[in-house]
Amino acid sequence: MTTRTLAAQITQTPRTYHQDRAAEAAAHVAGAEVEVRDLVSAAASCAPYLLGLLAKEADWFLKAAEAPQEAVTQVIADAAGFDAATLADGLRQGKRRVALMAAIADLGGAWSLEQVTEALTDYADAACAAALRAGLAAQIKRGKLPGMTEDDLHDAAGMVVLAMGKMGARELNYSSDIDLICLFDETRFDAADFHDARTAFVRATRAMSGTLSDLTGEGYVFRTDLRLRPDPAVTPVCMAMEAAERYYESLGRTWERAAYIKARPCAGDVKAGNAFLKTLRPFVWRRHLDFAAIQDAHDMRLAIREHKGLGGPITLPGHNMKLGRGGIREIEFFTQTRQLIAGGRDPDLRVRGTCDGLSVLTEKGWVPGDVAETLTDHYRHHRTIEHRLQMVQDAQTHTLPKTDAGFDRLACMVDMDTQAMQDDIRARLSAVHELTEGFFAASRAPGDKPDAAPHQFDAQVIDRWLSYPALRSDRGAEIFERLKPGLLARLATSAKPDEALQAFDGFLAGLPAGVQLFSLLKANPQLADLLIDIVTTSPALAQHLSRNAGVFDAVIGGDFFSDWPARDALIKLLEEELAAEADYETRLDASRRWAREWHFRIGVHLLRGLTDAQTAGVQYADLASAVLTVLWPVVIEQFATRHGPPPGRGAVILGMGSLGAGQLTATSDLDMLVIYDADGVESSDGKRPLASRLYYARLTQALITAMTAPMSQGRLYEIDMRLRPSGNQGPVATSLASFESYQKTEAWTWEHLALTRGQVVAGPKALADDVEKMRQEVLTTDQDRAKVLSDVAEMRDRIAASKTPDGVWDAKIGPGRLQDIELLAQAGALIAGQGARDIPNGLAAARDTGVISSTDCDVLVLAYRQCWALQCVTRLLSANPIDSATLGQAGAAFLCRSLDCDTLDALEAQMNQTYAAAGQIITAALRPKAEAKTRPQTKDTA
Repeated sequence: MTTRTLAAQITQTPRTYHQDRAAEAAAHVAGAEVEVRDLVSAAASCAPYLLGLLAKEADWFLKAAEAPQEAVTQVIADAAGFDAATLADGLRQGKRRVALMAAIADLGGAWSLEQVTEALTDYADAACAAALRAGLAAQIKRGKLPGMTEDDLHDAAGMVVLAMGKMGARELNYSSDIDLICLFDETRFDAADFHDARTAFVRATRAMSGTLSDLTGEGYVFRTDLRLRPDPAVTPVCMAMEAAERYYESLGRTWERAAYIKARPCAGDVKAGNAFLKTLRPFVWRRHLDFAAIQDAHDMRLAIREHKGLGGPITLPGHNMKLGRGGIREIEFFTQTRQLIAGGRDPDLRVRGTCDGLSVLTEKGWVPGDVAETLTDHYRHHRTIEHRLQMVQDAQTHTLPKTDAGFDRLACMVDMDTQAMQDDIRARLSAVHELTEGFFAASRAPGDKPDAAPHQFDAQVIDRWLSYPALRSDRGAEIFERLKPGLLARLATSAKPDEALQAFDGFLAGLPAGVQLFSLLKANPQLADLLIDIVTTSPALAQHLSRNAGVFDAVIGGDFFSDWPARDALIKLLEEELAAEADYETRLDASRRWAREWHFRIGVHLLRGLTDAQTAGVQYADLASAVLTVLWPVVIEQFATRHGPPPGRGAVILGMGSLGAGQLTATSDLDMLVIYDADGVESSDGKRPLASRLYYARLTQALITAMTAPMSQGRLYEIDMRLRPSGNQGPVATSLASFESYQKTEAWTWEHLALTRGQVVAGPKALADDVEKMRQEVLTTDQDRAKVLSDVAEMRDRIAASKTPDGVWDAKIGPGRLQDIELLAQAGALIAGQGARDIPNGLAAARDTGVISSTDCDVLVLAYRQCWALQCVTRLLSANPIDSATLGQAGAAFLCRSLDCDTLDALEAQMNQTYAAAGQIITAALRPKAEAKTRPQTKDTA
């Protein structure tokens, strides 16, 4: 990097404010280049503090001006080299030098705002580290820190200093206090030594603070503020990390969450500090979109205004550039609040800097680009003005001058006409206030009220809402009260308002908590339409939503209405989700949360007509397959910690039924088998080795538990393994050799029928390929055509004897319905020697082998699609059988729309005709055909 002199970097120069001070300053730097001399004399004429610094550090400054950045970097590095005797004075001299160069480079336009704040922050870091080391060294030397020696000073014996606020964000003010939280890792000490260790750390903290903030003849380094720690009135200045963590988990408030956005280990045991911040992530970054934080931030803003007396209109004299209307804090609150809303879902939003935060919020679609650009510009300008105010007397002030003379001085520092500067500041403050106030005020605005009550609802229903769990808290009730007029107006526009009200009442009754959902609806009114649509149409989806309101996060925080990503992309997304989790339990919970959101997305798209039932079926299957693919290795990894890695070649999951065919509904169980190949290995190699057969049996049980256990985020899927050899009586995991032998020598016709839909969905590829090869070998073996049809006819009769359809809306069980058509399609595939997993291809095979005619095939394919659409839609509407009398107007309309019928009566007639036609064809097809004992030898079986 080419070294640049200060003179070469100057782009602007303040106007001279005080001639005598200007002359005095020029004398101090008489040997400097003319550009530097002019800059320094004008700057010092405006700021007595700078003139004082120059008087003490002129010699250093003249040399440093040849390479200002390098000179400041050296001062920062020198902070670590002072001994106990020279530390206090040495740090103060270093601070003078950094402050002098930063101010001159700032006023001369040689350094950007970021360069100024980073130089100040870097020196603060170095000073903290040096002062902490000295404080701890004294305690160790006196034997006050149990078990610690000077060798432990490299990581401060487990103590860390967290930089908070602007220091944490590397945005330190020119004359800023530094906000610090001091913690120590209590695990470094025996329990009996805890109190002695804490006492020593407290003393070291006080010594560090004194070294930095005591005012001596050489000045001070930084004023330190230790009050951001948990409950500072009753806690020591240095706390155990475990105690701090307990506090935040149980008592932490929103403002403390916002404070930790900027928290950064700046001195001491940085590794332990980062580990502590990692434990606080669930506290700072909520898993769900946290729109309730908007109101919390708004309340904090109002409290600050009231406490500081800053609630009046924008008048420049005495206006607080930090806390006043349109000031710096408004922009910081705006940014941090939006980070808190979505940072739990998106780690990219967890940046410390304000400008960086606005940039990433724009990139992620949370803040419009023009708003972020405007606020960033105003923030940088506000901070620049703030620095100039502080340079005058090194005062921790944010207040604009109260006199004309003060404004004239400030105008000289920014080289502007006084009136033009005032107009500019006023315009910027007003713009910031307008942009940010609208965002916060929206959280407290009254609800959308219709012009007139369009419908008179049952007051008894509405009156009981306050007794529901979601409205029992004062805050939940308050937010809902503002939402209620708009919600009732939306319910009133439905075709049957009273019916819609009852549906919404059921949803509200099942909602366990309301603040977060109500806050989300308040901040995003468009979600109310979707909510009403769901609860009035699909009781099943509404019940799911009431128990898992967090799925609405996906609507706001992601590409909810974008194209379906397909299985491979889903696998990648889930892998990334689980990679961020620390342990097995949290990974299982994360997989449930993730799958629930995507499951909800499929249902909403189907409900809104964005997809059809056929597409939704594929998407439900993609989702289940992705979950199994990603979770299977996670289960194996956890199991292997105790019993060792899988012996032999591992195990695959063979999807059966609808899972294997790649077509599921919203409520489908997952039919599957686990097939392993120990490859001659008799047992696993781990802490507690197991015989291979037992290993895979228990591993399979671990998978079932991982999928079905009702954890905090619910279940993933129900698992059905009854299609394995010997059904429920057989082992839950089957070896490849045993499975192949069974399929080729013992399996019944129905088991070969089931195998036509088998597909490996998870596990090692080599084994998956061998399983598929075996499946093809079994299915391409010549079959006795008459026996297959006879067995299928017998199965059909048994099903009919044991189960009857539950009305016209039961699309699965009964003659001419899904299961009936699937049996014939599987028979066709088996007779044809094909592994056709999907039903239309199976029916085509039945046509090609003469089981059915081409016309019959077309009728059955159409019937299957209609039955599948009905099955998929009714499962979304309700997990229970549909009853026309209680279906509801919205549900009936959805049902009709999904199957292209105008009325429910017309749809009922259509489905009855479909069942009858399909049933007759299947009955005729399954009659024994003596003339065709085996599959025709002329067929190409390749």
